[in-house]
Amino acid sequence: MKGLKYYAMGLVTALMLNACGSMSNTAKGGLIGGTSGGALGAALGALIAKSGNKGKWAGIAGGIGAAAGTAVGVIIGNRMDKAKKAAEQVANAQVEDATDQNGYQAVKVTFDSGILFPLSGSTLSATAQSSLSKFAADVLKPNTDMNVGIVGYTDNTPWKGSTADQSVQKNQQLSLQRANAVATFLRNQGITAGQIKEVAGLGESNPVADNSTAAGKAQNRRVEVFLYASQAMIEAAQAQGASQQ
Repeated sequence: MKGLKYYAMGLVTALMLNACGSMSNTAKGGLIGGTSGGALGAALGALIAKSGNKGKWAGIAGGIGAAAGTAVGVIIGNRMDKAKKAAEQVANAQVEDATDQNGYQAVKVTFDSGILFPLSGSTLSATAQSSLSKFAADVLKPNTDMNVGIVGYTDNTPWKGSTADQSVQKNQQLSLQRANAVATFLRNQGITAGQIKEVAGLGESNPVADNSTAAGKAQNRRVEVFLYASQAMIEAAQAQGASQQ
């Protein structure tokens, strides 16, 4: 029964997020913080949660502790709003709102693998390095208390001379190599290994577009970077929220 209760509360939160539409992260943070309570807490180290519906993101496991009231949601939402605005200034970055499994606001930044890497390769292009340098300097370094998750994806193009199963495996390996290339570059820009909590390659799973078209394949070849509240950020927001009550 407890699991069903948590599922129901999570579903309500998701429906509320869809209904929030044009609300800012700050406003949505207050709404979420006031309704989800501790139902969506998740331990650090859980796998990044994925969804496969046209880029719609269900949430990412990895926040620590439990949601604790409206004030905390507003504080974290405000921080995420600022990080999102900074990310929107980075060339070749597609920026979206997201929600962690605590119900707190998060940010998803998608980099097109066609810009990042050569076809079937994992060496970062000069254009990608420029974009990621700005991302590190303007988004990650000013927000060291935001955790980072990096996930690579490919399209479903088969590899020559490989069986279907072998192609799936090779695409998974390529997606991980690409995610690692982004993570390594960010670390070389001064982002600490401790801030980057998850690096994963999910291959051709969770396409965001139609793999039967060239345009759709291009969208599916991507690296997604998630920013979400760390333990320190949550505790600081709780302390600030308590002082405001």
